Amino acid sequence: MSQNPLWLQWAQQIQSIAQAGITYTKDPYDRERFEQLRAIAGEILARYTSIPDDILSQELAAEQGYLTPKVDVRAVVFNPRGELLLVRERKEGLWSLPGGWADVGESPAEAAVREVREESGYEVRPTKMLAVYDRARHDHPPLIWYVYKLFIRCELVAGTPGNSLETDQIGFFDRDHLPPLSTSRVTEAQIRRMFQHYDNPDLPTDFD
Repeated sequence: MSQNPLWLQWAQQIQSIAQAGITYTKDPYDRERFEQLRAIAGEILARYTSIPDDILSQELAAEQGYLTPKVDVRAVVFNPRGELLLVRERKEGLWSLPGGWADVGESPAEAAVREVREESGYEVRPTKMLAVYDRARHDHPPLIWYVYKLFIRCELVAGTPGNSLETDQIGFFDRDHLPPLSTSRVTEAQIRRMFQHYDNPDLPTDFD
């Protein structure tokens, strides 16, 4: 069951219906009605979030085609001591697994490798899909987009730690000394589940 508040579930559903209608209708009057529906979804989101109306309108209008979940890829990288790689986000000053939105034209594995390289300086090799989570079913703060989160186990290959435009610190942490987490990106429960996968490599892939 979704942990998103009802207002967000309603807004996402209205937005999805509106986007499908805008994509497939051939009637100009129906298109106008679906655009009005999309505007209502925007009004709901604007009412309950801090996103400026003009930015929100641009984000919603930029969506093209049938609306589907966005994909967030997170790399799970342990060092030989069993410590987990985390990076600190410059904007928040909070920590997360390396990762972000998957780009068009790259596989989930390629996205994980790219994100680790860009955010930490390390080179890694993907080895296993550990989890595919529906963001709305976990303890994340509300987000206007519906998101699937992919957690991919990666092995360290080479490289040296280095900061990026998005991150300003890199570190390896054991399960008993986790730093303050960016819960929009990863939750403590998810981090602890990744340690369980480390302890038991034969665990099957988690999915919602």
